[in-house]
Amino acid sequence: MGRDANPATVIVDAENVRRSIWPNVSKGRLVELARAWAEANGMNLVVVFDGPAPADGADLVSAEPSADDWIAAHAEEYAPYWLVTSDRELRERAGGAAERMLGGGMFVRELVDRND
Repeated sequence: MGRDANPATVIVDAENVRRSIWPNVSKGRLVELARAWAEANGMNLVVVFDGPAPADGADLVSAEPSADDWIAAHAEEYAPYWLVTSDRELRERAGGAAERMLGGGMFVRELVDRND
């Protein structure tokens, strides 16, 4: 993961990712871990929540009616982007232009493992 002039944006399907392990990662913890990961890897970040995000931030989206619909409608605006979700339908809807797709479980385990 390089630090080039136009770093990719990692778009995270928050509910899918945080519920990919048990016990589930809290919304706030997911934001904290994802921000640290993005910074360490020289990436931009957008974490999209169903409903209210747990905090304010340019990298957080409170999506209504759903994160999936928001991601499908806006993902290409962030090109180049990576999509983080295990939702197959969302991957079909929003993953066509993604540089890379990461499974929610793999991503959240990496976040948690590197911070334990």
